[in-house]
Amino acid sequence: MRVGRIPYINCYPVYGAVDRGIVPLAAELVDGVPTELNHLMASGLLDVSVISAVEYARDAGRYLLLPDLAISCDGPVRSVLLFSRRPVETLTNRRVLVSRSSMTSVALLRLLFEKVWNADPTFVPADAEVSDLANAGHEAHEARLIIGDAALVLSSGASELAREYPHVYDLGAVWKEWTGLPFVFAVWVAQRSTPVADSLGVHAQLIASRDWGLAHLDQLAAQASAARSVRYAAALEYLSGLDYGLRYEHLAGLTTFFGKLAAGGRVPNGSLTFLPAA
Repeated sequence: MRVGRIPYINCYPVYGAVDRGIVPLAAELVDGVPTELNHLMASGLLDVSVISAVEYARDAGRYLLLPDLAISCDGPVRSVLLFSRRPVETLTNRRVLVSRSSMTSVALLRLLFEKVWNADPTFVPADAEVSDLANAGHEAHEARLIIGDAALVLSSGASELAREYPHVYDLGAVWKEWTGLPFVFAVWVAQRSTPVADSLGVHAQLIASRDWGLAHLDQLAAQASAARSVRYAAALEYLSGLDYGLRYEHLAGLTTFFGKLAAGGRVPNGSLTFLPAA
């Protein structure tokens, strides 16, 4: 069994007990940013993985959702941020750099521009998380979408960044204000071709590790602070603000998002299918 893991702080609660040997995982862990894990799952090179929610919607016939396991927010997410030099409503025909690392964040951003901000910018796939954009060849832009640990670091530091990008939008907060629902950024899935018993075993171990992690967020925040140069208080606030379940309210947010994407022809119209119980 090969199991995918995103090496961002937001996955610490799910894998923390596995990393510490508290919960055994009968699988090889494979690290990658969301788009890399999406590709590995789509290629059949992983058995179980966390993936972008949009990857599930794009090819739901390939996957089974693992019950009660996701990464979501009910308001600010703090790690999916649009930094802009001007108000978003004025960005029509302006260049917006979008991260290559996350399908879901980019899909959500496009939806917000279209339905909430009524603007039509030019989206440019880029390494938006790098600090020196001029040397990366992306100096001409008005806004940049930054995700993951880089968003946490940039938002907690830097007066220089605040001067350059005075308008900062938390996509989780904007979604909540628009719909009143939580937003699910990532889900865990198994290949339909993987034996159900094997997938169930990994699922049980991930749930046990998740439960340990949620009971020890202070330890995980200290780990995040040491590993990613994020202040301990900011890391603890961040982890405490995320939800790692997949309950009715999360499913309502997820299906609303998928429905809006399907209505625009961006993903097939489909349904949610879960890993069956043993």
